[in-house]
Amino acid sequence: MTVTTLSSRELDRDVSSAKKAAQNGPVIITDPGRPSHVLMTYEEFERLCRTRRSLVSALSMPGLSDIEFAPTRSLVKRREVDLS
Repeated sequence: MTVTTLSSRELDRDVSSAKKAAQNGPVIITDPGRPSHVLMTYEEFERLCRTRRSLVSALSMPGLSDIEFAPTRSLVKRREVDLS
């Protein structure tokens, strides 16, 4: 899969090239240098909409157990509250 990036100005100038690029993967459209839209084929859009996963299935993806995660314990100090 190839990811293509085009500015909105480039898209305006050559929509047919953007549509051809979308056959090979998503086309990221940028507005003032920041991603704003994604162009993809309708078939890919349908495939993404059909694929629904629960949080449990997403977290049980293969390979996630290989990621090391050891957050430091944060200490929250209590303080007195003056309600007078």
